[in-house]
Amino acid sequence: MKDENYTFEIGPIRPPNEGGERSLLLRPTRNCSWNRCAFCPFYNGKKFRIRDVEEVKKDIDSIKNIKDILTEGSKEVNKVPYNCLSIVSDWMKRSEKTVFLQDSNSMIMPADQLVEILGYLMKSFPSIERITSYARSDTIVRKNMRELSKIRDAGLTRLHVGLESGDDEVLKLVEKGVTSEQHIEGGKKAKEAGFELSEYVMPGLGGKKFSKNHALNTAKVLNQIDPDYIRMRPLHVYHMSDIYKMINQDKIQVNSPHERLKELKIMVEELDVNSKLCFDHSWNSWRNKDGGLLFDMDYEGYQLPNEEKRVLDLVAEGLDIDESLHQYPLFFKQKI
Repeated sequence: MKDENYTFEIGPIRPPNEGGERSLLLRPTRNCSWNRCAFCPFYNGKKFRIRDVEEVKKDIDSIKNIKDILTEGSKEVNKVPYNCLSIVSDWMKRSEKTVFLQDSNSMIMPADQLVEILGYLMKSFPSIERITSYARSDTIVRKNMRELSKIRDAGLTRLHVGLESGDDEVLKLVEKGVTSEQHIEGGKKAKEAGFELSEYVMPGLGGKKFSKNHALNTAKVLNQIDPDYIRMRPLHVYHMSDIYKMINQDKIQVNSPHERLKELKIMVEELDVNSKLCFDHSWNSWRNKDGGLLFDMDYEGYQLPNEEKRVLDLVAEGLDIDESLHQYPLFFKQKI
């Protein structure tokens, strides 16, 4: 008799290009293995845990059960929690091609365990073409090339890494727990192992004091990694985050929309990569002369170096309009 389990765990965050209808969400790890970054309150007070392999397999079985009853049009669908039903239903509409592994650092799971989960997932859903996960640079560094290659060969194809900054003073200030050298080593190892790599950068993270060094040193780190994607995530401050307290204590002086664009200009001018530069998040809220978004929010972004001039022209346009016209919702009060 079929196991009538129709629920599976869902974590709180995922990259925009893995959200909505796009990707199935599977949770091998719960919460954050580091959980000290000053800008991130998403896992405040929550304990990190690597979930048991069999527990995750049961989640995969539940997803398959939900898919089966949706395919059959069974009345059992009434037993499925709405969030689980919605994710599976939307995923089926998108041909069941992509999966995102939650939460913040699935790569910290022992390689053999992660490989076992990936194998079970691929066997359960042969239509899968891409599996993606967040990862910390220091976690990638600690894994040897044999482990990384096994994970890649098992089906995990893309890693999203929070670089945030390539400046060691900024990284220390916000307690990222990773150095610029670790970022470089982790990025290079990920690329060597065959992963598609997205690196996330935070314009404004260093505030006024570190703005130039933040831009210059971030470009230096990215030049050595040459990731597939560079994704811009300007600093936004949640009231329950440590960086909010740091701003109130004047440890960080927040820079303005134009100052952030100037920071971005320095960074782009210094980049020597073959990456796609992406502004695929609403936090990139600079406006153009017509009041629309300054940068295209397409997930594939602008191809560097070919479109460098286009990006710099857009930066110039943003700098040419009155600064007050840029939407700049820096502080967030809502609960997470």
